[in-house]
Amino acid sequence: MKKTVILPNFYFAPISYFVEWLQYENIKLEHQENFPKQTYRNRCVIQGANGRLPLVVPIEHSGARVVKDIKISYADAWQKLHWKSIQSAYQSSPYFEYYEDDLAPIFEKKETFLFDLNLKTLDWVNQKLNLNLQYELTEEYIKLPENTDDARMLFNAKKISEWQNPEYIQVFSDRFDFMNDLSILDLICNIGAKFATYIEKIKNT
Repeated sequence: MKKTVILPNFYFAPISYFVEWLQYENIKLEHQENFPKQTYRNRCVIQGANGRLPLVVPIEHSGARVVKDIKISYADAWQKLHWKSIQSAYQSSPYFEYYEDDLAPIFEKKETFLFDLNLKTLDWVNQKLNLNLQYELTEEYIKLPENTDDARMLFNAKKISEWQNPEYIQVFSDRFDFMNDLSILDLICNIGAKFATYIEKIKNT
């Protein structure tokens, strides 16, 4: 395994994020960076009935720039929208019913800070997939970290991922070609506990 990497903290991160994570012994989650717009830090992409569906967490524009200080906006009922979208997308998937009751509370409590919400999604995935993910938060922003791989800008939410994950049966496979590198939610709902075998397949390719 590789030694250490700095990763951003995402909202229901894409599959490639966890593949990257599992290649390293030590993970640092970036806690002190300036918040970049239009990234997975406040959005995820699932498969909806009409194609790729971005779910965006709105943020307050209060002048805060450091990611740990970014507050979530509740001016609109985005939690209800996200949850209904996820239910609609995955209620017919093989494993959604096994995770639904534990997933719903994430969309009920109103976290103040985006970073804390993202940690909740990360910890939920960690628990459900038994990944034993360990991490620490950065204490300061270092532009060029030494002896550490920098993956803070590795994932681009503005375009389709160039990383190709092995295909699996998705909910709307009869309607669309395989959609690559969606949110980890898509993989969980469609293959469930088979995730460990799936990851091993990736490692061996």
